[in-house]
Amino acid sequence: MTLSTVSPDSRVPTGHPIRAIRELADAALTDLSPVFDEMYSSVGRPSIPPERLLKGSLLMALYSVRSERQLCERLDYDLLFRFFLGMNLDDPSFDATSFTKNRDRLLQADVAKLFFERVVAVAKQRGLISAEHFTVDGTLIEAWASLKSFKKKGTKSEPPDDPGNPTVNFHGEKRSNETHESTTDPESRLYRKGDGQAARLCYSVTPRRDP
Repeated sequence: MTLSTVSPDSRVPTGHPIRAIRELADAALTDLSPVFDEMYSSVGRPSIPPERLLKGSLLMALYSVRSERQLCERLDYDLLFRFFLGMNLDDPSFDATSFTKNRDRLLQADVAKLFFERVVAVAKQRGLISAEHFTVDGTLIEAWASLKSFKKKGTKSEPPDDPGNPTVNFHGEKRSNETHESTTDPESRLYRKGDGQAARLCYSVTPRRDP
């Protein structure tokens, strides 16, 4: 039997960018310490440290973590995440509900805004942010609706003759959001991200190309 002691810090490469980002985040949090002292009482039940709440939010932005629950789950096994938050291997992860409630408190007090503004400002000063423009499409969310449910408006939704629904054949038929809608999810719309891309039933925050 072999016994070894491993820390998250030892598993993150020396030249990994997350180390520089953690340095920026820690510097910003040091500047915000007086704000935290005013917000948090020295008595009563201790909450999740605000530093970890804000750094956790930064991880969500950097690694496209969709929710607080996913972040808390990932903290159970991701050594890089634990390194960034200053957690040891045996430190328990956070309860997702508690994490969300405590983070909302910081958002309401505008502390999160101050934190991100300082991190970005220092990153700009050090030349870590590129001025090159690029666009990321993150507003298209695929709906749980089949393309076979996209029928002419006013069409009655009848049960299929079998699970494969072979009698529904829309090939060659011109369909658009003006004339058709999903019988199972009427709020979804038919979108495609670009020429040559397959059209799918999705939700979108901004106008999209209508097939």
